[in-house]
Amino acid sequence: MLPGFEGTRLIDLTLPLVPGMRGVASEVACTIPSHGWNATHWTLYSHAGTHMDAPVHYEASEQTLDQIPLTDCMGRAQVVDLSDVAPRTCLVPEQLGKLHEHWQDGEILLLRTDWYKRLGTPEYRDALPRISVRLAHWCVAHRVKLIGVEPPAVADPNNREEITEVHRILLEAGIVIVEGLAHLDQLTQPKVFFVAAPIKLAGSDGAPCRAFAFEKVSEAA
Repeated sequence: MLPGFEGTRLIDLTLPLVPGMRGVASEVACTIPSHGWNATHWTLYSHAGTHMDAPVHYEASEQTLDQIPLTDCMGRAQVVDLSDVAPRTCLVPEQLGKLHEHWQDGEILLLRTDWYKRLGTPEYRDALPRISVRLAHWCVAHRVKLIGVEPPAVADPNNREEITEVHRILLEAGIVIVEGLAHLDQLTQPKVFFVAAPIKLAGSDGAPCRAFAFEKVSEAA
């Protein structure tokens, strides 16, 4: 329990960046014997691990990662459990269940698929469940502030037309995209406060971020 946050629980929703992951490498820069301190050179793809997309990533606008206000990267979120979806499922609005009955404009939408458990397998990138064009338009119509998914992309990275269309629909509407989330299965409440804090890379099309959520501890706990 965090001081000042009594009655809440903090859940880390971020994949660790490990050398050998797609787009991640490191090498020793300094050591205690040679320099008096330890330091490392890291090479990071701007969309490695848990990361945020900027509109310029798909030319939805000229807005770069560092120009996205931090207020757009956090807020009240609703979590939808889609953990039973099959690989390659094209997610549609009907799968959100009764979310529309208690949705409020400006909230964050987190889609739990447990897909992070497939990290390191060919399926992780090549057989991911993804957002359909219809669901992307639903997000725009319902003024979703940010959408967070566990697969490494919101659409099929092997289908250039699809992934471009879905990204542009979302990004042109000002919807922040966070991909590569993990551990949404650790959330016990359908409503949480979500934060995704990206590395402030000037002029970047995206950046790895630290994502986490606060949830109220249930009375039963």
